[in-house]
Amino acid sequence: MNPILRNVLAVVAGLVVGNVVNGFLISISGSVIPLPEGVDPNDMESLKAAMPTFPTKNFIMPFAAHALGTFTGALVTVLLAASHQMKFALGIGGFFLLGGIMINYMLPGPTWFSVVDVTLAYIPMALIAWKLAGKRGG
Repeated sequence: MNPILRNVLAVVAGLVVGNVVNGFLISISGSVIPLPEGVDPNDMESLKAAMPTFPTKNFIMPFAAHALGTFTGALVTVLLAASHQMKFALGIGGFFLLGGIMINYMLPGPTWFSVVDVTLAYIPMALIAWKLAGKRGG
């Protein structure tokens, strides 16, 4: 297969897989760690209003979704790409970082969560995926 086409398909596959993992974990998060009484997880305004009252445990699943979505997306990309694996892993991390910044803006949580989420869930997870895949290509 043409290396350029393979790289494009690797990035697309990484974005799709990462988004599926992220979405799945977010969708089950209320079952794993229930939200406080009266919060509708399908209503952004309800979530926004209730966020200041959330205990720390309610931020575990969103962080896990962001980190594992980025990790799996970057890992798939690195494993499928023909070359420049680290650059593509960082590209996936950057894409998910932009999404993380947007969601932290739209649904502002505590400052500590925004800092932890933006600094640890995206670029570091992409680099860990690249390292675990064998550090192929720069």
